[in-house]
Amino acid sequence: MPAYGGPSIVMSKIRALITLARPHQYIKNVFIFLPIFFAHKLFDSHALIQTCWAFVVFCLGASSVYVVNDIFDVKIDRIHPIKKHRPLAAGILQKREAFIFAALLLIFSISLTVYKLEWILLIVLGSYLILNYLYSCCLKKFAIIDISVIAVGFVIRVFFGGLSSEVSISHWLIIMTFLLALFLALAKRRDDLLLLSNGHKVRQNIDGYSLEFVSHSMVIMAAVIIVSYILYTVSPEVIMVHKTTNLYLTTFLVIIGLLRYLQITFVEQQSGSPTSIILKDHFMQIVIILWLLSAYLIIY
Repeated sequence: MPAYGGPSIVMSKIRALITLARPHQYIKNVFIFLPIFFAHKLFDSHALIQTCWAFVVFCLGASSVYVVNDIFDVKIDRIHPIKKHRPLAAGILQKREAFIFAALLLIFSISLTVYKLEWILLIVLGSYLILNYLYSCCLKKFAIIDISVIAVGFVIRVFFGGLSSEVSISHWLIIMTFLLALFLALAKRRDDLLLLSNGHKVRQNIDGYSLEFVSHSMVIMAAVIIVSYILYTVSPEVIMVHKTTNLYLTTFLVIIGLLRYLQITFVEQQSGSPTSIILKDHFMQIVIILWLLSAYLIIY
């Protein structure tokens, strides 16, 4: 028995550490590629390689944040119907092991930034890490501030991608990223409220929200996103940059995608994880692929 027990425990720990890093969440870091996509540099080898390094760096940094967040949330995660299965909440890993893992991820992230990217990106990466460490320990306790921090995190991703590839970032891209991230964060809070109605208080700040407030806010944000996107596609400066007046055609897919997300949120009551929705919902996958394809064909 000892001969098999040791290796099996080690493999169990490794699997738990991978789970703790949440690699499925790396899909959020695709926002890093948006600057080169809209700057017509998708096939610029230098810009693409630098952006890929930026993606790797940010994934490692984000994983360190997820680990720290789980350390702070271990007690409340144990009463969550889904999060109770996370390695720390389930007791598979100890806090000491998680701290060491988070430190290693942070060291690798900073080291790669220094050796593969420009030093200025350390400031951007550092701002993201500090903001999210503060979110994990205290900022998430305050309603409105918590979802704003999440949205700012996505904006930082866009800045990180732009600076790594030496691409100037459009104010439209910053605005649209912030609005979309805020919409998704509100959807997550609505799922928390549904859990609260079932007897699971999974967040300390949940008293600052209500179903009516969050639902109305989501509808408002969806409307603002659509209007902003339309204004973006017909903007003279955008038309001049992309040398086309046809970008407005992608608006229909944006509207359909938002309607589907609202359907998932209000009808199916399954808006707790935007990442899971994108990875599992075939309707959303088709809409996103069609949007990327149409935008690519129009822009390139």
